[in-house]
Parts: sequence; C-alpha cells; structure tokens
Amino acid sequence: MSMLDVSRGVCALLPGLQHWLENAYYTVRIVDAASPRERANSREQEGRRILLATEIGHATHRDILINVHDGAPSLVAAANGLPSRVAFGIGDMGFAFALIAELVRPASVPAVGDSGSARLMTLAGRVARSDATVLIQGDTGTGKEGMARFLHAQSGRTGHDFIAVNCAALPETMMEAMLFGHKKGSFTGASNASEGLFLAADGGTLFLDEIAELPLSLQSKLLRALQEGEVLPVGATHPVPVNVRIIAACNRNLVDEVAAGRFREDLYWRLNVMPLELRPLAERPGDVAAIAAAMLLRQQDMGKTGFVWPTADAMDKLGAHNWRGNARELGNVLQRALVLRDGAMIEADDLHLAGAPQPLRVVSPAAATPVLTTAEPIRLRDVAHHSKLEAIRIALRETDGHRAAAARKLGISERTLRYRLAEMRELAAA
Repeated sequence: MSMLDVSRGVCALLPGLQHWLENAYYTVRIVDAASPRERANSREQEGRRILLATEIGHATHRDILINVHDGAPSLVAAANGLPSRVAFGIGDMGFAFALIAELVRPASVPAVGDSGSARLMTLAGRVARSDATVLIQGDTGTGKEGMARFLHAQSGRTGHDFIAVNCAALPETMMEAMLFGHKKGSFTGASNASEGLFLAADGGTLFLDEIAELPLSLQSKLLRALQEGEVLPVGATHPVPVNVRIIAACNRNLVDEVAAGRFREDLYWRLNVMPLELRPLAERPGDVAAIAAAMLLRQQDMGKTGFVWPTADAMDKLGAHNWRGNARELGNVLQRALVLRDGAMIEADDLHLAGAPQPLRVVSPAAATPVLTTAEPIRLRDVAHHSKLEAIRIALRETDGHRAAAARKLGISERTLRYRLAEMRELAAA
C-alpha cells in the first residue's frame, strides 16, 4: 500500500475520508500539519499530504488543500508553486473523496475505491513479490492490463521491461515468430533475425492478454517455455534460455475452454498458479466513483475549461447502472456527457446510458395510469427521463410503496428517490 499523510484537521472535519482512502489502497497516517515531513515509501508519493485550506502555511506545491464550503465544487490544479485545491459542499462529498484519492494516486496503482477491490489489491501485492505465474480472468474492460502492470511494478523485476501483447491481435501466421523469435532466412521475408517478445522481456514481465486465442500448436511451445525457462526461435536448432515472468489474462472461462478441447489442460494448470479474478464493474460500486474521477481528470484540459464536476444525482445514476461494457463503457458515457452537457456540471440527464428500456410515457402517481406523450418531436434526454420515472413507478409497486426498499431496488439513494417523486407530483399537477 502507498503511505499517505492526512492532517488531524482534515480527519476531524471529514471523518469519512480516511475510510475512503483505505478503500482506495492507501495506508493513512494522521499527522499534524506543522510536523516535519517523513520520507514516503514510494518515490511517486514522496512528500504528499492532504491538508485543510487554512493550513496552507505548512503546504508545498505537492500537497492537496481541502476547503468545505456551501458554494459550487471546484478543483484548482497545482501551479506557480501553489498546491492543488479542492473545494466542495456536503452534497458533493462522495465524488470529492474519489477525486482527492485520484489526485495522489501513484501511476502504477489502478484506480480503486471499493473495499473488495482494496482486498484484491492487497492479495495482488503479495503475489507480485513472488515470481509465480499469474492468471488474471475477468470480462473485457475490467482492468486486467492495469492489474498486470501493478504486479510488475510491485515485483523485483521493475528494472526490466514490462511487455504487453494481445494474442488476439497477432497474425496467426506470425504468432510463433513474434513470440519466440526467428533466425534470418528461416521463412520468406525473414531478411533479418528477431529475438521475439519472450527474449525482449528477458528479466522482466511478459503479459499475454487473451491467452485463449493462442492456437493449440503454440500452446505446447508456450508450455515448454514455462516449464524449461527456454525458447526455440523459428529456424533455430538450439533453445535459448530466458528469464521472464508470465502474466496471462483471459475474458473467457479457461475451464470451459479446456472442456471444449480448445485449450490444453496442462497449460491451464501451469498458468493457474496464482489466479486473480476481476469482478464486473457493476459489482464494485466504490470503483465506479474512483474510475470516474480518473477518467474525468484525464479527459479534461483544466487549463482551458477548468474541471467539470458530476452532480450527486449523476453519481447516483452511474452507481446504479449495470455497466455491461465495464470501464470502457464508463469512459464513453463520461466523454459524451462532457461534450453534450447543458450546464456547468454533469447532470444526471446528461448521462445517456445504453441498455435500459425507454418507453415514451409519463406516470401519474395518483392514478397510476400511463399518459402517452404528444406527437411533438421527442428529444433523447426526454425519453431517458420518462423511462426513469416509469422505473420508479414499477419499483414502488413491487415494494408496496416502501421507499427505502424501492431505492435499494433501483440502486439509488433515498434522497434521489424523493427528488424524483417530487418531479412526478409536479407532472401530475401540471
């Protein structure tokens, strides 16, 4: 874990921040703002602290200053020797915590904010310090390459290369030569020799993504490379020793692939020494805010436009979505919202989420009778809005009007549900 210093004043004002930071894979050390700085255990984190805005006299440009106020949330990046400044109100606290954690996150650590993900990262840190082969399984977009890079960064191989290769993107006719190398003249067009990816990663880590796409003929050669620590380049007569750690990943269930005869069982057991499974994003609600903060920082040019915050309702909506496309879908949704938003913040209606039914009707809570909209031109945001109201009506009916149960069923807060019910009453009275 990365060590992070937080002032006593911040912990007293925001007692929930420490818990969030611990879920974001930090070890929090509570310090006095005026106390001498201690050397951090990570060069990326050296000297970073989270302080109150009133403690600016003890801050450097590497610190984060926190200001809790009643105005609009804001982020001012570090510049001209001044530290970064984050200001927000109580309503925006959820995203603010994720943003603060992201501002101090080391580049080698994935963005997480869920307690389950923090436990997985702790396990991965222990696995990284060994030299065992790792098999990462998870749906597309769950962060398999990010986990592989973390394993390399936490290992004893950081002085050598991390090489990532997507097996599905390799031309089948060139797979063997690209992985294991080839001698000059070993096939048509081989005008020069090539060491191949295994030897290029010698001393470091080779990440083989989509490992199930390797043909059976190459699976046997990969098995030998793992077992014997040597590769045989195409056209060569003598194997070449290689010292490389293999991290493999797959978005398909390799047990099923073995049963179907598409993947060698002996190779599966050789790869599955240290298995890590990444859950879908929808099962990691805390990670949604963490990844959203990382993406919004990456997608915006704060020097030109400033930082655009999502509202609390927008974050509730993101947290309730099923995220079939995982982090890739989340990135697309946020980028669209930044482009299409009408106001200074990303509102819930700016998030055009795919996959939900969108009936064109408005509901009267009193009569519970669908009212068809007029034949006027329909805007996409209106369709999504009416669909949301219909989903609330159904949830209330299925929970016999119990608001707390309906909110849980919808994956939103009771505060958001009350806000939506007020909208429904206004529509009914209109």
